[in-house]
Amino acid sequence: MSGSRESQPRRRAALVVAGHGSTLNADSSTPTYRHADRIREQGLFAEVHECFWKEEPNFRFVLDQVEAERVYIVPDFISSGYFTEEVIPRELGLEPGSPITRRDGKTLCYCEPVGLHPSMTDVLLERAAVVVRASGVPPLDPETTALFVIGHGTGLNENSTKIVYEQAARIAALRPRPYAACHAAFMEQAPFIKEWRTIAAQPNVVAVPFFISDGLHSYEDIPVLLGMTENVREQGVLNPHAIDGRRLWYAPALGTDPRIADVIVAQVDKFDALHFANA
Repeated sequence: MSGSRESQPRRRAALVVAGHGSTLNADSSTPTYRHADRIREQGLFAEVHECFWKEEPNFRFVLDQVEAERVYIVPDFISSGYFTEEVIPRELGLEPGSPITRRDGKTLCYCEPVGLHPSMTDVLLERAAVVVRASGVPPLDPETTALFVIGHGTGLNENSTKIVYEQAARIAALRPRPYAACHAAFMEQAPFIKEWRTIAAQPNVVAVPFFISDGLHSYEDIPVLLGMTENVREQGVLNPHAIDGRRLWYAPALGTDPRIADVIVAQVDKFDALHFANA
């Protein structure tokens, strides 16, 4: 997924993974910590730090902990929007609209959000495949299987909706086709995920929430909209589900996948290729 992990400038640099966090959902920050731990174990950077908007360590003070002169900042967000374009730059003292900020003896490199990297499509496909394999059934026939990429859907951030449509379109365009159909669907705007029975004609359906962490939406709201009856938070997901004569597989939020750690590093690789290729 990345091609310059062993560079000496990288090994002397720091990585800051910036997540949203939550005062209400203890699971919100867990994926960010796990991804940072995995990267830390690989020894790719001199330092690896986590920070959050709604938890400690906070965005505003994380750079006080960093000793390295070059600092890569990767938002652990599913899309660009208010937090990645305004809140994080403001709280970390980044130059508005600039990918590189130099201040206090440091070079701050602001990378794109995790969810925008092209490799997220591979992570999505693998997550869908894993959830089917884990259920113990034989491999599904692509021609009898549909995939749903589920987003929140909101007028507040069109980018979060756009990225779900883009992921569904990329998968639908693949040849050979991994699925007979791939649909974008949402909780709060059309096409609604609650209407999956009429949207997809196939007897097998795999649903993957395009969310950065598990929480109220993935544990409660989406399962209810899909017609699942078990308590996902307490019982886990009992795949496959028999609903109206069809089989449904439901995956955890995409951002909890361990491969997201590789996507974070890939965003740093992409940044280096764009801004330090001749350095």
